[in-house]
Amino acid sequence: MYDLILKNARIPQGDNTALTNILVKDEKIVGFTDCIEGVEAKDTIDAGGHLTLPGCIDSHTHFMYQGFPHRENFLTGTAAAAAGGVTTIIDMPCCSVPSARSVDELKLKIDVCQPQAVVDFAMWGGVTGEDVREGWLHNVQEQADYGVVAFKVYMTPSVPTYPRVTDPEMYEAFRAVAKTGLPIGIHAENFAMCDYYVKEFQKEGRMDGPAWAEARMELAEKVAIELGISFAEASGARLHIVHMSTGIGAKLVGEAKKKGLNVTSESCPHYLTLNYQESMTIHGANAKIAPPLRTKRDNEEQWEGIRNGSIDFIATDHAPYELESEKIKEGLNIWTAFPGIPGVETMVPVIVSEGYNKGRITLSKLVDILSTNAAKHYGLYPKKGALHIGSDADFTIIDLDKRWVIDPKKQASMCGYTPLEGMELKGRVVKTIVRGHLVYKDVDESVLTLLTDEELQRIVHEYPEGVRERYAEIFEKFPNLYSAEYERSYRKEHPEVIDKHVRDIRGIQVKPGFGRFVKRQSIQVLPKTITY
Repeated sequence: MYDLILKNARIPQGDNTALTNILVKDEKIVGFTDCIEGVEAKDTIDAGGHLTLPGCIDSHTHFMYQGFPHRENFLTGTAAAAAGGVTTIIDMPCCSVPSARSVDELKLKIDVCQPQAVVDFAMWGGVTGEDVREGWLHNVQEQADYGVVAFKVYMTPSVPTYPRVTDPEMYEAFRAVAKTGLPIGIHAENFAMCDYYVKEFQKEGRMDGPAWAEARMELAEKVAIELGISFAEASGARLHIVHMSTGIGAKLVGEAKKKGLNVTSESCPHYLTLNYQESMTIHGANAKIAPPLRTKRDNEEQWEGIRNGSIDFIATDHAPYELESEKIKEGLNIWTAFPGIPGVETMVPVIVSEGYNKGRITLSKLVDILSTNAAKHYGLYPKKGALHIGSDADFTIIDLDKRWVIDPKKQASMCGYTPLEGMELKGRVVKTIVRGHLVYKDVDESVLTLLTDEELQRIVHEYPEGVRERYAEIFEKFPNLYSAEYERSYRKEHPEVIDKHVRDIRGIQVKPGFGRFVKRQSIQVLPKTITY
């Protein structure tokens, strides 16, 4: 007796597909069969002959519930992931109060967020300039031992609880992380250049949207990547360039791979499809991100980077802000509005539509950049990112022919905006399965509509029972874990807006708390392969 038969699943076989039926027991893949006659299972799900990928992974999210609950909590964020075909997210350590830079802070974040999660999640570890200055680098190995997948450093400021690194501090962080064998991901923008030219543009009176991108110029990313590569070569660390925005960045990473260095990179759907001239003119602050959008030439050079292997996989840098208080509030402008956009809900369909369906990438490359490579890079493979016997039964089922238009008002993400608004796509996620359980299907019905006021209060607005007692020392230092931004937010005064949004999310088939924290399985390194 199996727990599930996923029938009529069209699974990738290199650049071809095969129609099969997948057998699931104890949340794992246990077999494939051409014929299910006489096979017994507790449940059957029909994939309808649609493309069935190993569950897709977004390895770069900022779900900011702990400290910033007015932005995106783990319930709305993981619901957006499920709706977008993402079965595992990997969350960043920076956007919480306190930031997650020690095992105790990491455990607190997991305990606070897990009761909201509807898909599985892993965690990045944290290391900052403050950790170097204060002699706290012992926390790096301790976080690695606990199961984080990588470490993040910022060359430019992020939030007050996550200080940026100076150049020598970054090198010390590289040396500490190198000892763990894990990747160190850098936000690659040269701080001094960004700071100088932003101030120059402000003096000139530039208030147009494109000014943000022109001030934080391509050269600021280029020299930051070059410095990171130099530090990786000197320290032996595994350098990873997160949310790389430029074509020249892809070329630099490719050259580093050719030299035999352990340098990898990710891009995001917006860097492949949008250009700053158009998007920042139309959407203004709602297209403001860091690094900024670039040019059409960069779009095409990044697609080439994906094809040749200098860009290893796709992530999103999902970091939406509250529209009312942080993007379009009266008095804000292109310099003072917060830089961040959503992405976890649209990553898979955008790459399917603009990449695979338009012939820019092959099917095998699609699987690599949405599932397999991130799982390997972060030590989650083959538990995640694979259709193997014994792998978690995670599946992303896509109707390759379905046409639709991105509408932020219909999305699960709580922000209500996206610079991808109005983009016409071909290819839509119709079912998302995590560990053999249907977590999303493309229908209006959702278990979230049935949550009572008491359940919403407990799950969304209160910390889990016992958390305050277990982490009393942290709560003493950070009362209520609230940020200054939350205290000034619209939703702090209007929590009913959050409740309504949760109940309006469509298609979710599991209750909050279904998602599990996934520790790193092992240390794995992607091959340094460049295709000429």
